[in-house]
Amino acid sequence: MKVDRLSGPVLSLFRMVTGLLFLFHGLASMFGLFGGNRGTGQAVEFAVWPGWWAALIQVVCGLLVLAGVFSRSAATLASGSMAYAYFVVHLPQDFLPLRNGGELAALFCWSFLIIAVLGPGPWALDALFRRRGAGASGTLTDPLPVQPQFGKT
Repeated sequence: MKVDRLSGPVLSLFRMVTGLLFLFHGLASMFGLFGGNRGTGQAVEFAVWPGWWAALIQVVCGLLVLAGVFSRSAATLASGSMAYAYFVVHLPQDFLPLRNGGELAALFCWSFLIIAVLGPGPWALDALFRRRGAGASGTLTDPLPVQPQFGKT
């Protein structure tokens, strides 16, 4: 089996796992699920900047990326929010991510940047809508519906 055959499904799985983990992180912060915000068992207070708004971005973008709907746009917003979290919250504490607690923010930032650039992969609802012809109206697809072509020149 050629590696090129696996690139689309692996990209789709990467997108789904990243979206699911981001969604769980947001649900923990917003609603106190899974141990709550930072393992405290508590939710962040409603509409408090930046914690509650970050959790809202995590829930919404996590769902969209997981499903593969508007995934490039959602991944761009998620990547930017994680870059903000790293540079504003973590970096002032220490330069190294291992010492400032910013590893997760950095990993999410770069993971979502990969999804924003490469797209959702073939196992996405956007791809299904395009295949069924609903994407022709332009209402259900990302502005950049390009699928990556690995190994092609």
